[in-house]
Amino acid sequence: MAATEKKSAAPASKRNATLSVDSKTVEFPMYDGTEGPSVIDISKLYSDTGYFTFDPGFMSTASCESKITFIDGDKGILRYRGYDIDVLAEKSDFLEVSYLLLNGELPNAQESKEHIRKIKNHTMVHEQLHFLYRGFPRASHPMAVMAGAAASLAAFYHDSLDVNDPAQRELSAYRLIAKMPTLAAMAFKYSIGMPFIYPQNEMNFSENFLHMMFATPCEKYTVNPVLARAMDRILTLHADHEQNASTSTVRLAGSSGANPFACMSAGIASLWGPAHGGANEAVINMLREIGDVSKIPDFIKKVKDKSSGIKLMGFGHRVYKNYDPRAKVLRQTLEEVLGELGKIDEPLLKIAIELERIALSDEYFVERKLYPNVDFYSGIIYRAMGIPSKMFTVLFAVARTAGWIAQWKEMMEDPKNKIGRPRQLYLGAQQRSFIPLEKR
Repeated sequence: MAATEKKSAAPASKRNATLSVDSKTVEFPMYDGTEGPSVIDISKLYSDTGYFTFDPGFMSTASCESKITFIDGDKGILRYRGYDIDVLAEKSDFLEVSYLLLNGELPNAQESKEHIRKIKNHTMVHEQLHFLYRGFPRASHPMAVMAGAAASLAAFYHDSLDVNDPAQRELSAYRLIAKMPTLAAMAFKYSIGMPFIYPQNEMNFSENFLHMMFATPCEKYTVNPVLARAMDRILTLHADHEQNASTSTVRLAGSSGANPFACMSAGIASLWGPAHGGANEAVINMLREIGDVSKIPDFIKKVKDKSSGIKLMGFGHRVYKNYDPRAKVLRQTLEEVLGELGKIDEPLLKIAIELERIALSDEYFVERKLYPNVDFYSGIIYRAMGIPSKMFTVLFAVARTAGWIAQWKEMMEDPKNKIGRPRQLYLGAQQRSFIPLEKR
């Protein structure tokens, strides 16, 4: 496929791509984004040629236009609405970032105050949701509970289900961002047989979340400000990540006109996978399997032996071929948390720190750019804070809700939005005659 400098009728295109197939030559418009690779519009490929494209994993396919998040994996860049992620993590906070994702600009003082007020107005959930939780076994994975609880919100909030009404879309966005920490804390409390803790709206977002997670009715609980700041950074760093598996799932579900609560539930289900949101839980499982610092050299040998099937979890990234910019922020946050809690001698943390040292110095990992990623550090921080590994992906969902709902809102406001319908390369049987049972 060769690009030729030709004018196109499409207003944003200055070039066409030429494709020759079956002695026929067709042209497709090319579009340039503000950053990143240009795209070739193949939406008329089938009508013009009778062919589909074949792109497993959508590695070379842009599924939508978006103004929300930009990633350059080779350069280690992640930006929300043009702002570098490390700057936002240092100078902003999660609620301000959620406003940015939803609206495209950072809020002024009045807009920030109103945004926070709206969030706090929706932190509680319907009391009948208590009975939904009690229908699950105590040993249920919290992500199973979260998927069900998020979807069930559509049964309680009928006044925000019209996806074609901008006011109802906004109301759903605020409800989801506000209620997801409450649902997550309830899932945690239920799993350990403790009473639910109601939100306290005098606290900020991350303080409130930690309070609901760790407070009990029988004594006063004071949220550690260092841990609250660490949690806020983690939520900010995980708020959005372009068209990943769960975000694409949310968009695909939303393209059918499904209500936003159902779309968020679909995103949670996709996030649950160990190759996606479950990666930080897999890091802790790996550390447990290693068991002791003395066993790390043998583990590293197995990692280097491709026939062993052993993987180094929390290192490297499908997108980032450089250092994950989120990991740099969390490395500093980890030091702050460990310094505050004094848990540097905790066995799993000692294993993690030694693994990090080896990965950053061993030529095998350096050559392959297998740097520690965000999942490696977030898992260790959660562990140090006393959060069980089954809750790791749940916390990811709390953060990513801001990005999911922003992506969903952008899609619903796009006049070119249409129901998603991927194609396939069919390799099954051709038409066959049916043979009655007695003759088979």
